[in-house]
Amino acid sequence: MGAFLFVKVLTKRFEFDNFATTTKPSPMSDTSAYEKELAFQADRRKATTEFIKITSDLWYDKSIEVVLFKNQVIDKNVSDIINLHQYAGQFVQKPISIFDSVEILRAINDIPLPPSKLDIGKLTYEYHSDDKGYTDVKGFVLDKLKGANKSEEIHPKNVVLFGFGRIGRLVARELMAKTGKGNQLRLRAIVTRGPVTSDILEKRANLLRADSIHGKFMGTVNTDIKNKALVINGTTVYLLSAQGPEDPDYTKFGISDALLIDNTGAFRNKTQLGRHFKAKGISRVLLTAPGKGVPNIVHGVNHTDHNPDTTKIYSAASCTTNAITPILKVIDDSLGIAKGHLETIHAYTNDQNLMDNMHGKYRRGRAAALNMVITETGAGKAVTEALPGLRGKLTSNAIRVPVPNGSLAVLNLEIKNKTSVDGVNTILKKYALEGDLVEQIKYSLSKEIVSTDIVGTSAPSIYDSTATIVSANGKNIVLYIWYDNEYGYSHQVIRLAKYIAKVRRFTYY
Repeated sequence: MGAFLFVKVLTKRFEFDNFATTTKPSPMSDTSAYEKELAFQADRRKATTEFIKITSDLWYDKSIEVVLFKNQVIDKNVSDIINLHQYAGQFVQKPISIFDSVEILRAINDIPLPPSKLDIGKLTYEYHSDDKGYTDVKGFVLDKLKGANKSEEIHPKNVVLFGFGRIGRLVARELMAKTGKGNQLRLRAIVTRGPVTSDILEKRANLLRADSIHGKFMGTVNTDIKNKALVINGTTVYLLSAQGPEDPDYTKFGISDALLIDNTGAFRNKTQLGRHFKAKGISRVLLTAPGKGVPNIVHGVNHTDHNPDTTKIYSAASCTTNAITPILKVIDDSLGIAKGHLETIHAYTNDQNLMDNMHGKYRRGRAAALNMVITETGAGKAVTEALPGLRGKLTSNAIRVPVPNGSLAVLNLEIKNKTSVDGVNTILKKYALEGDLVEQIKYSLSKEIVSTDIVGTSAPSIYDSTATIVSANGKNIVLYIWYDNEYGYSHQVIRLAKYIAKVRRFTYY
């Protein structure tokens, strides 16, 4: 009997024995059951340790990134991995065993693959669900990943961050944490205003090292005052000073053909963003805010509408647009949307005042941490750039609330085809599991989810399946979509950056 099948038998036998002993309790059987529980717990944690080692080896030796139903596993501990497997089992309503995952990872490690992103949860689920009746794990893996070696060769792309605020720092964190062998995006420089003194350099480093919301950076950040650079995980990233987009000469630092990600919010139209091309070394520009006169993209929905060979300037739209557009696309494609209203309950931002003071917009001048503030959002209109069929069908508004991060969009929609709560949930669960939007939609099963629970979620849309409301006639639905307006959005920026830079790897996701 193969090791994989042997482990499955042992696991099933344990579950059966555990059930039997707990249904007929006695002092002796209780002790026996407890000993078995201890033994199983030790075996599971030992297998999880191997899981962590293999995923790390795949990443650092072969540039193969492993995830578990969209959840990152790099730099996670044993308890994190066990909990992720438990979530995965609840999600697909079938056991997702750590022992099975390890066996499949061993097979992945044994075969030649190009840089890839692979979902071990999906592979494990499919191994048990596939009607082909695989008996050999390696044969199954070879069959599922047979398209990997047909993928095009990746050429690394230099990246410059123009601005180093909330989004800029999170993008920097993710880029540096996932540099690996550097065969995708390479962060080379960060541009800020003002002189780069030793004091300023250290302050920038500290803001990257620790964040009040997202915690400590899982890596090292040192300063190099001689070269005016941050040394992040041992890699030099220059800190440059500029008053305008055209000022730097990036080629002086060995940077050419770079993708510039503008995080300042100060330059938002095609003419303003085009100024970046006057600086030597920049070939593409990506704005991390809604843009005017440039394509506004929600990755996963409309990114393929624009060819990166010919389109030089992109916008990643807004965090709210990225949160609601994937869900709206699913509902419109599946049920049809007649009309609707979006209300976003949004965390306060640096645009608001800490204490009451003058502000250019109504109500935003009041203390952000003390008030709920009704304000406008352009998300309802922005959605139509990705989904033109919804033009004129949606209204929108926003309420800024006293939390520093973690937001909630409420979609009140009149649909064309009748449905039920189970019907809506089944549709969205399918899209969260397979298809073009698996990176964008996370399906929440929890009845206890609150805003702090979703902080650090890489998916821009977290569908709260337990909160869905459907009217008695089946034609009106209310959907609740959580989103980390910083972290989830930053991952959308990086996904779009990889598309623009043409460094997207083979994915089985």
